[in-house]
Amino acid sequence: MTARRYLALWFPYLPTDRLARSTPADLAVEGPLALTERHKGAVRLTACNPDAVALGLGIGMTLADARARVPDLAAVEGDPAADMSWLERIADACDRFTPSVMTEPPDGLALDITGCAHLFGGEYGLLAEVEARMRRWTGHLRHALADTPEGARALARFQTAPSSSEAAALRRLPVAALELDDEADRALRRAGLKTVGDLADRPAEPLAARFGTELPDRLARLLGRSGSVITPRRAPPALLFERRFAEPIARADDAVAVIGELAAQASITMEEQRKGGRRFVARLFRSDGHVVDLAVECGGPLRDSARIMRLFTERVAALADPIDPGFGFDMIRLAVPRIEPLAAAQLQLEGGLDHADEAIGELVDRLSMRAGPRRIRRFVARDTHIPEQAVLALPAIEAPPPAAWTTPDPAEPPHRPIHLFDPPQPVEVIAELPDGPPRRFRWRRNLHEISRFEGPERIAAEWWRRAPGDPGLTRDYYRVEDVRGRRFWLFRHGLYDEKPAPRWYVHGLFA
Repeated sequence: MTARRYLALWFPYLPTDRLARSTPADLAVEGPLALTERHKGAVRLTACNPDAVALGLGIGMTLADARARVPDLAAVEGDPAADMSWLERIADACDRFTPSVMTEPPDGLALDITGCAHLFGGEYGLLAEVEARMRRWTGHLRHALADTPEGARALARFQTAPSSSEAAALRRLPVAALELDDEADRALRRAGLKTVGDLADRPAEPLAARFGTELPDRLARLLGRSGSVITPRRAPPALLFERRFAEPIARADDAVAVIGELAAQASITMEEQRKGGRRFVARLFRSDGHVVDLAVECGGPLRDSARIMRLFTERVAALADPIDPGFGFDMIRLAVPRIEPLAAAQLQLEGGLDHADEAIGELVDRLSMRAGPRRIRRFVARDTHIPEQAVLALPAIEAPPPAAWTTPDPAEPPHRPIHLFDPPQPVEVIAELPDGPPRRFRWRRNLHEISRFEGPERIAAEWWRRAPGDPGLTRDYYRVEDVRGRRFWLFRHGLYDEKPAPRWYVHGLFA
């Protein structure tokens, strides 16, 4: 079994670096800089750049005290949402190193690089590539490798001197590397336990009894004594294909052609597995760190590369802004997050279905890519006798295979109207008997005399779905026709022994 390896990235000045990188050069702040927020009636520092830290300023200090120490301090209101967005963009750029990237807000990332380092000539080559790529986002980066994500995080944030081995480096870390609460940290130092090594040599039970169970748990994960993994931002796809380029691709059309080549590879792999994909995601990594995402979906499992590329073509054509290659794409990746069984289809000549269903499915996929998945809908039958809940309009590309519809006898009049009102519209009804059929009704200020009727069709409430306190009234439906030949679908909501004065509604119109 291959040992797992993790890379931790820490950006100690991420908020101020974000501000420096996103501000035009003519407006950039030089010298000490701090970000602030109002907390408990006082304006306090939430981040400082290296110049401010060198002058003795720190997080939590009030702005008034900071200005008293450093009169020329530049203060800008902090923006945590922008900082988090910046961290997410850095994480997108790190997807080129491994598909398993986890954000550790507010200023860190964790990468599972197991099986990925060889693509860069080993771990040292990977670290060199990471350092070069991160210069676009920040001027301050600390990183570390370890067999556990907690170990890598601790080394990146707390290691102060090189060590001969990873185990020795972990043991030399201060107890602050466990990131316990302040009270537990102070208690450990008072007890003379200042390093991870001091704790590692002691039994777990006394430590748990004195300092709580969180301490031995964190210590075990840090030292690799208990299993620990990261939770990636994106779930690992079922299939992944990529192409790297020594010279970046400078034309968007060439990048789309590479997606076609990767789709052909995916088609071969899925055919070997007798599977098909429901979603395909292409990621185009620019040499400057920007990432372009293109995703397509289909209503059923698909492995025909030509059809996959037609969907990508529609997706590219529907973009509000064309693909900007910038200085070129140096890596393109195609992921298939979801695959399903897809057996070989039977031909019409051998008694199978014709190609009509396949053609309709392809049309739905293309229209959904062009107009948006929510605009193309499909009616799906539900197993319920409540009329307004019997049909759902779902996005056609996401809807399950259509269930069998109840086919009425063509010689009989329809039992349900073509058009239903949602919600049903109230009407005033005159009936001969309290529970009898309607004789006339007033709807939209017009009086309708009923010449004939059929019913009632009694529909009871679904007691197993009723909310607490819902009486679950019975409905009596009538198909009626007025003297002018117009046909309506009326119902009384409740029987007289269920409700003193039940209301009447018109629920639909027959053609």
